Amino acid sequence: MPHVLIIHDVEAYPAWKVVFDRAAERRKRAGEISYQLLRYDTDANAIVHFSAWSSLENARRFFESPELVELRTAAGVKAPHFLYLQEIERGIL
Repeated sequence: MPHVLIIHDVEAYPAWKVVFDRAAERRKRAGEISYQLLRYDTDANAIVHFSAWSSLENARRFFESPELVELRTAAGVKAPHFLYLQEIERGIL
């Protein structure tokens, strides 16, 4: 299963979340299957977006598109760091 892990600081989580929620249908059409949002325990504006995708190619196309660059800017995202990952194992303990 392809995954994307994005780590980024945002100016204000509530404002970022509004933009994130409005982009849900775009993300779904692009191939996002599921997501988790996490934050650093010491900083509510340090966000981790972990998501499963139909393919890494679809994820890259979406996240690197000019449209998404504009959305990130509007949402107050500062210097996102993207990791494109391929799952090799999963377990439950």
